[in-house]
Amino acid sequence: MSESSWESRLELPAAPARLRQQIAELVPYAALALIAAVIFGTLSTHPF
Repeated sequence: MSESSWESRLELPAAPARLRQQIAELVPYAALALIAAVIFGTLSTHPF
């Protein structure tokens, strides 16, 4: 019984660390998508 509680304690910090790593990997792609959206948005409006 103490083994299972010990394993559950070990797995809890691992999930947020994995989540932080996935978010850190997605940030550059999200930034590029935002830049592309701004560029295509400005191209679709004709100011002159």
